[in-house]
Formats: sequence, structure tokens, C-alpha cells
Amino acid sequence: MSDVTPFLLSGTPTTGDDTLEVTSPWDGSVVGEVSVPTDAQVEQAVADLHAVRHEAQATPAHVRAGALDHISSRLSERAEEIAALITAENGKPLVWSRGEVTRAVSTFRWAAEETRRFAGDLQRLDTDAAATGRMAVVRRFPRGPVLGIAPFNFPLNLVAHKVAPAIAVGAPILVKPAPATPLSALLLGEIIAETDLPPRMVSVLPVPNDKMSSLVTDPRLPVVSFTGSGPVGWSLREQAPGKHITLELGGDAAVIVTADWPDLPAAASRIALFANYQAGQSCIAVQRVLVQADIYDTFVPELVAAVEALPTGDPSADGVQVGPVINDAAAERITSWVAEAAEAGASVLTGGTREGRTVAPTVLADVPGGTKIAEEEVFGPVLSVARFGDLDEAFATVNSSQYGLQAGIFTTDVRVAFRAHRDLEVGGVIVGDVPSYRADQMPYGGWKRSGVGREGLRSAMNDLTEERVMVLTGLDL
Repeated sequence: MSDVTPFLLSGTPTTGDDTLEVTSPWDGSVVGEVSVPTDAQVEQAVADLHAVRHEAQATPAHVRAGALDHISSRLSERAEEIAALITAENGKPLVWSRGEVTRAVSTFRWAAEETRRFAGDLQRLDTDAAATGRMAVVRRFPRGPVLGIAPFNFPLNLVAHKVAPAIAVGAPILVKPAPATPLSALLLGEIIAETDLPPRMVSVLPVPNDKMSSLVTDPRLPVVSFTGSGPVGWSLREQAPGKHITLELGGDAAVIVTADWPDLPAAASRIALFANYQAGQSCIAVQRVLVQADIYDTFVPELVAAVEALPTGDPSADGVQVGPVINDAAAERITSWVAEAAEAGASVLTGGTREGRTVAPTVLADVPGGTKIAEEEVFGPVLSVARFGDLDEAFATVNSSQYGLQAGIFTTDVRVAFRAHRDLEVGGVIVGDVPSYRADQMPYGGWKRSGVGREGLRSAMNDLTEERVMVLTGLDL
């Protein structure tokens, strides 16, 4: 088993009876082989999480923060190795894999800092005469062990967004990485095993998707944090209605370009890049571009030219911006959606083709309502462009979606920015840039079908915990 990557079982690298082969989305070559836990090993992990929950909660803040600092430091030290691994198993270009490692380093660093600040609040209760001498101490404690389910598109940093806040608050966690991309998560587990955390506090198990139902419904895992597809996410709430479930489910991110924006080529370049980065496989990749009518005919050629200029090809080659999508089924789905839109009357301004798993960056205009690209998350290198007359029309178009994760608006008018913040039904509004911007410490999550709850270190820490009040009596205040 020396060439098989072990999983992390209750803090210890371990192997099971079966293995899973991981292949490259770019050329199908074997990237690695990972060990798959047996049913008994999965049961051991859950039992250990349940048993260690009080010890984990009582672990001193300096131990938890120190572990998070260590993980951050080790990720930084091994950055090039990890970036190459992400590219190999996920297919995203190396430039984006390096960026993901940098973000994961930051995610764990922020978690360490928040751990040291996670102290609670004091409330004077003697504002009423009947409460003279009373003080409330309000602290947050873990709801219990967490089941963290991560997707393939950010195989390191979205695992980090499960693990880091759980460690920060002292909540045991079982991480289930995506079957297509388990290697990055298992390498993270290897680093976690180097820390002084209670050994049973963290498990990273590549459990097959068809064996997840029992974990989702297991009462010893009262919290589920899921990032992935909408149908799967909403089904979790149906399977386990009594659990605390956080869902990050994606969207069809829109960006508005107003006539007051002074540098249209720069806006076109940003939109082109972030509609196609990581082959569009990002929850906040630009999918809808709304351009004010006065500048539409000037802007669209700039946008098409910027899309066509994106380097596409081998994701391990320096300079490549757009690589393959995750598998053949995804490539077939994306191009079939483009074909459906074209048959319904959309204009294909560029792209619309594929070679293997590489889908050409695509721009569509005048996409009719009712088509899949108009209604669903494409999760591929495809954007649609449409014109609008006034801001009422633009905001109504953004809000017409069933999703509401993030939106961008290119404007120099601060009044428009504040109005967008008020009126757009999304979890985040990015002014002067694309909706694809995310700082890992900020609250991140969606409205409507884009999910429930918020990530971002402090937000996730709050979500994994509940308030508990202690009232002190007879104090000389």
C-alpha cells in the first residue's frame, strides 16, 4: 500500500480495504490512488468525534490557535507542491491553483486570529432595578460534531472553510472531500496530524457518495456544512430536517456595466477572465453581463476580444488561464446548453465548441428566457450578454434569478452603489469589479436558492456554535 494515499482517521493516517483512482481532467492520466475507508472505519470516526466533543470544546484557545497557525505555515512552505497537486487532480490552471493555496494559507491564519478573539460578551443586567447586582456572561459553544462535505472546484480552500472554523471553536469534524479531488484534502489531513489537537478531533475520509446518507442522518453529527450542487444540498435538509445545515450552493452571478464607467476595456478584461477562470467552475464566476444600452455596441466587441485572448490549454503550463472542465459529462452538458440556447435564438459571438473536456470560452447574446443557460447555473466557461435601459431594469433582471449569491456593478456613483447594496437580492455586492471577488474573512453566502448560512471565518464560527448565557448574581457593579 506504499503508493496509496492514506486517509486521516481520528487524527491518524490509516488505510482501508479498497482504493479509489484519481485521474487528471486534462489527459485522463492517473494522478494518484487513495485508500477508501471501510464501513467500520467510518463508524469509528463518527464514534470518536462524538466521544471527543467535550475534550475538543475544552481545548485551550492557544492550542487551537497554534494548530491553525501551524497548518497555515505548513501550507505556505509546501505551496508549490500543493498547487501542482490541485492542478493535477482538478484541472484548473496552475496560476489559479497557486492562488487557491495562498487563500488557504490566509483562511487558516484568519481562523487562528479569530480563535484568539472568540471571547464572548458581558451584559449588565442592572438596567432594571429588579436585576441589581446581576451580570450576564454570553459565550458561544459548539453545537456538536460537524460533517463537512466539500466540492471538487476548490479542493483545498473549500475544505479549509470547513475545517478551520471547526478547529477554531473546538468542534470535532469529519470532512468528506469530493470523489474526483480527494488528494488535496488528504494532504491537508497529513498536515493536521502534525498538530497538538486532540487526535480524535479531525477525520478526513473519502467516503463514496452512495454511502453518505447514513452520515447525513446520524444524530452524532448534528451539524452539516455542505458546499456543492443545489439539488444535493436541498435534499440534505429533507433527509435530516432536525439538523443545523449550512448550504453553499452556487448561482448565476450577474455583473452590471453602467454608462458612467470610465474604462470599458478594463471592465471587459475583468469580466472575460472571471467568467472563464477555472473553466467557469466557480459559484461566483460571471454568467450574466448586463450592459447599459448607451455603451452596449462599444462594450460587447471589447468583451468578445478579451474572451478570445484568454490562453487555453494544458493547465500545468505557465500562462494558461482556461483549462478543462472536471469530466466528459460536464463538457457535454455545457455544450448542449449552448446549443439549446442557439437553437432558441441566441447569438453565439464566440466559442460554443469543445475538444475533449476543454470547452472553448463562449459568449452568447440575446439568450431567450426558458433556456437552461437563462435559468440555471452553467458552471462552465460561458457568459451571456444583454443590454438594459435604466437601473430599475438592470436590478429587476438580476433579481429575476432563482439564485442570489453575489453580483457586481461597474459604477463610479456612490449613490448607485448603495442602492445596489439595498436592492439586489444577493449575499454580496461587489462595486467596481466582478462578482467573483471573495475575501476569505468576509461573510460569504447566498439568498434564495443559493443557500443558507454564511462562511467566512467569524461568520462560520458563529454558525457552528450557539449562545449560552451565565448570569452572575450579587455583584457590586
